[in-house]
Amino acid sequence: MVKHISLIRNITVRVVLICLFLIVLISLIAYARGYRLSFEDNDMTPRGITSTGIISVSAFPKASKVYVNGKLKGVTDLNITLPPGDYKVEVKKEGYTEWVKDIKLQGEIVITLDALLFPKNPSLLSLTNLGIIKAIPYHENNKIILFSENNDAEKDGIYLFDANSKPISFFAPLKLIVLKKYLPQDIDFKNTTVHFSPDLQQAIFEFPTEAGSTYAYLFTLGEEVTQPFDISASKDTLLATWEEDKSKEVTKILETFPKLLRPIAANSFSIIAFSPDQTKVLYQAKSSFTLPPIITPPLIGSNQSTETRSISKGDLYIYDKKEDKNYLIPFNQNVADLLSPTRAPIQTFLRTKLSPTPIPTLQPIFSDSNFPIIWHSDSKHISIQEEKKIVMVDYDGSNKRTIYSGPFEPGFFFITNSGKLYILTNLNPQDNLFSDLYEIGIQ
Repeated sequence: MVKHISLIRNITVRVVLICLFLIVLISLIAYARGYRLSFEDNDMTPRGITSTGIISVSAFPKASKVYVNGKLKGVTDLNITLPPGDYKVEVKKEGYTEWVKDIKLQGEIVITLDALLFPKNPSLLSLTNLGIIKAIPYHENNKIILFSENNDAEKDGIYLFDANSKPISFFAPLKLIVLKKYLPQDIDFKNTTVHFSPDLQQAIFEFPTEAGSTYAYLFTLGEEVTQPFDISASKDTLLATWEEDKSKEVTKILETFPKLLRPIAANSFSIIAFSPDQTKVLYQAKSSFTLPPIITPPLIGSNQSTETRSISKGDLYIYDKKEDKNYLIPFNQNVADLLSPTRAPIQTFLRTKLSPTPIPTLQPIFSDSNFPIIWHSDSKHISIQEEKKIVMVDYDGSNKRTIYSGPFEPGFFFITNSGKLYILTNLNPQDNLFSDLYEIGIQ
């Protein structure tokens, strides 16, 4: 009898322990999925278990304050657990621009927000003292071609500025390519056109002259020469080869995009630039059309900014292949006038490879043009040069903020991989006739 009672007691203890284990396990799973015990608003009376969502907020600079519906929730980086509903999230830091996002939070969903703030009073640093009349960036290598013309035969010429160089470095950021005195004396630096090779190691410089003729020279970037190599007779052949190689690179990137999008891109996109991580494409619409849904149903927890799928000819958009979202980009200039007719061969190649039907010739822009839109290195922001200012916009078209509105020469600006802004400006025009390269500390 005693043994029987002991056996029953052991079984009961085990059952109770198993039940407790299951209760704890279920509670942990429910907690991890966002379920919380909710209370009445006026007192601490429990009213049941409800699902919650999480808003995960990170920011640069760190320790920025996070407000939700006007209430301070803490500083970044921060995870905020809230019941489902509509919320206004603000990220602020003294001396920096603000960042705002409206979201609809759902139960068991994590929404990730990454805010980038900019100083209201950025620093200024002079980088050159040459007298620069023209600058051409090539963003993939984080470098800039500079044309100096200061009536000094021993300094006037073409230089390569390497923005990758650190403040303490054995390698000077500025390297001479060729002095102007070794080139024909009637060439025009201001109207020079530069074509970069696909590997960005060489470039063809086309120099117009006052008489209307054009010289073409091939330079290896970063190497100084005293006897330039004239390729005027073979320029077109070399350019055609480069264009074909570039078109193949673009096609490889587009082939990573959804299959349904590829013929649409070939027919209706004038491609400006892919994001650095190649998950987004900035384009101008060459016709009006409706972009069909490609990922159905839509991904849970994706970007909630309002997208645009009714596309209007001439407008600028960014398409995100990971989330199948398409966003209108605010821009207040006539972009059509900035399109380069020299890019037609690439779009013709895309038309042949990606579209089964003939379409009109399109003209995409690539990084060897001074186009007034630049991808930020994080692939989440773009910079836009507008009249008398430079603005930064989230890739979904939201949070448009001015990052610089001081004096600068229109037609050139550059954002380095480390988030620094480069401009051309002349801060002392009464005593100085020429502009130079300056760094604006926006991060």
